[in-house]
Amino acid sequence: MLSALALALIAACRQDQVQPLEPAVRASTNANTVSVEDVVRNLAAQRGVTRMPRPPRVRGALVRLGQALAFDKILSGNRDISCMTCHLPAYGTGDARSLAIGQGASGLGPDRAHPTGAFIPRNAPPLFNLTTLTSLFLDGRVSVEQGQFHTPAGSALTAQMSRVLEYGPVSALGLFPVLSREEMRGQSGNELAAIPDDNMPLIWRKIMRRLGQIPEYRAMFQAAYPETNFEDMTFAHASNAIGGFLVDQFSFSNAPWDQFLDGKDRALSPAQLAGAQTFLTIKCSLCHTGPSLSDNKFHNVAIAQFGPGKGNGPDGRDDFGRFNVTGITADQYAFRTSPLRNITQTAPYGHDGAIRGLRDFIAHYSESDVKLRAFDVNTLEPLLRGTLVPNTEAVIAQRDPIILGVVLPTTTIDQLTAFMTALTDPAAIDLSRTVPRRVPSGLPIDRP
Repeated sequence: MLSALALALIAACRQDQVQPLEPAVRASTNANTVSVEDVVRNLAAQRGVTRMPRPPRVRGALVRLGQALAFDKILSGNRDISCMTCHLPAYGTGDARSLAIGQGASGLGPDRAHPTGAFIPRNAPPLFNLTTLTSLFLDGRVSVEQGQFHTPAGSALTAQMSRVLEYGPVSALGLFPVLSREEMRGQSGNELAAIPDDNMPLIWRKIMRRLGQIPEYRAMFQAAYPETNFEDMTFAHASNAIGGFLVDQFSFSNAPWDQFLDGKDRALSPAQLAGAQTFLTIKCSLCHTGPSLSDNKFHNVAIAQFGPGKGNGPDGRDDFGRFNVTGITADQYAFRTSPLRNITQTAPYGHDGAIRGLRDFIAHYSESDVKLRAFDVNTLEPLLRGTLVPNTEAVIAQRDPIILGVVLPTTTIDQLTAFMTALTDPAAIDLSRTVPRRVPSGLPIDRP
């Protein structure tokens, strides 16, 4: 059940009820004039939209180990791709593509190509401020609830391994791309590819064996975990180090919006301030809440589906999203609410990168059914244009009720777009400092 406040906000999103920001708002008591800035801060507090907290401290030795592992292709079956190949600092920890391209490919970012035209089914999500998210991956398949990890590994992620994971879901993130044949492990040609898919522990052990053959890595692991012998470590130690690196290097808490919430009135431009009030007055802030501006929940917002899919639908090319985790019919086509931090750096948008521009993505929420039916495949790269899944009416039939009836005038879309620019921390724009000069394996580092 939605609260009375939520229902009021839903009603307020009708076109004829979206009001422009006035220069000032008069309080109802004592005839005092309340500044627009205070009005917006009060709205933020009421909606649960808070400043970004500082990330937990990560010890230096763990950061250095995690950085090396994240950029080292030694983790992939054929030693041809690293974690950061699809999460390039030069592209806002993404790859500027609709769908990522995994192992066996050449080139980086928009220029990456696979000899067989293969794609990963989903967009490479950004790595910003991950400690504020209670679940990771676009379908939330990695999460922590009441101290218990819930992951695709099931019992293969042992209690002993879980105790190593210091920073919540982000510490478990690195466990899974190395298992995927399409992403990192490969179909053949290496000892990891020869292992059956369901033998996750053996794959992880083989990777640790690779790392243990490099003296520099053994020393780095020992420095990061001085109380544990390398022989007693598991791949959870490697994944935790990658998570620690991501927490330390890609957490940002000084965007203009944070400065504004701290009381700096001039941190926002007039256009950003107007957009903030609009954002906090209409439906946007029902789902985009908290410090990351994500409710950590899952919604079907009527995004076009294309690409290889996740094995759903008559021909396997559909992607049922959260349903693949929960098995609940109502979760079909639902994906985690996009965090909005540093969003100007993370195009394209949607679970499959269907929408290239930020303003277009915001506009999509206005009459989303109309937008989906009119989706132009020519906005996609040529290899994807023929892969559009004919599921439009099924997606529309299961749209999240929260976006039903939303109609946004052009001025509102402009205001919201302006507000989004206030969510980018200047320190998140140039991330070249996060790329190491070398990695212990001696393999080349991907740097566009």
